[in-house]
Amino acid sequence: MELFNSALGMNTTFIRPPYFILSGFIGLPNMKYYYVFLFFVYFVSVLGNVSVMAVICLDYNLRAPKYVAVFNLAFVDLLGSCPLVPKVLDIFLFNHYYVSYNDCMTFLFFCYISLSMQALNLVALCYDRLMAIMYPLHYHVKVTHKIMFSMITFFWFFAITSTLIAVGLLTRLSFCKSLVINSYFCDYGLLYNLACNSYFPNTVIGNLLPVLFLWLPFLFIVSSYICIGCVLSKVAAAHERAKTFQTCTAHLSLVVIFFLPIIITFTMSSRMHLNARIINLSLTSVFPPMLNPIIYVLQTQEIKVSLKKILKIKRQSRIIRK
Repeated sequence: MELFNSALGMNTTFIRPPYFILSGFIGLPNMKYYYVFLFFVYFVSVLGNVSVMAVICLDYNLRAPKYVAVFNLAFVDLLGSCPLVPKVLDIFLFNHYYVSYNDCMTFLFFCYISLSMQALNLVALCYDRLMAIMYPLHYHVKVTHKIMFSMITFFWFFAITSTLIAVGLLTRLSFCKSLVINSYFCDYGLLYNLACNSYFPNTVIGNLLPVLFLWLPFLFIVSSYICIGCVLSKVAAAHERAKTFQTCTAHLSLVVIFFLPIIITFTMSSRMHLNARIINLSLTSVFPPMLNPIIYVLQTQEIKVSLKKILKIKRQSRIIRK
């Protein structure tokens, strides 16, 4: 018990600095073009995700359980993009490198909640596809609004609780070393490594979070698609296999876009130059929220039909007014 208390810093005076310094993009050449690109990505992300959410709300035909998860994914993408990109642009475009202690913790909380919920939301969408293909006759029993709402509510509770524990452990650290964070946001691992007292519990939670919110969701999705592949291999007609698999293309695209860059970045981070790692991490943070709504609009027939219907109604109403 004494060892645990000392690890948490129970008997120490906490040194909380007034600010941290984010040095992520400082010194990188031609960064003004990257900032323009980030602003474009942010604009498309907000426009696309708001459009998907609006279409699902306005069209009663899109009230199926799977669109609860699609709506939640769009909301999570907005939650991730809105705090991250404007803050990054403010910090590095206007030279506001100093981030207050409380702002840093809040920044970290929303970034990690967004990343966690993106991964877990892909699990919910994977469950929908798995049940639709494995148990087509019982799909409406196994995938209901109640089940989908319960699953997503549990995911939110799990992600918020885990992130609060991680942030709570950070607040028990004393920061008397360097206050410079070599990243574009308040990165959890880089933060606790700046502490001057023992951060063993932070190391444990820092290693546990990627397992819970990256590897386990990824393994569940891979296992699900192996099961789906086994089921489809037993279907005699090739055109039926292709038609069934086509219903998974939107979800598979989201999985590849989200998981592949993060896994590559984390597995190769020790061999990457620091600047390359920062750029890669920033791209993995902003690309999925931009591409998710585009993929669902282009590859989901129901959303395309609904969007065309809404645009047609608006066009007709304008003509009538004239």
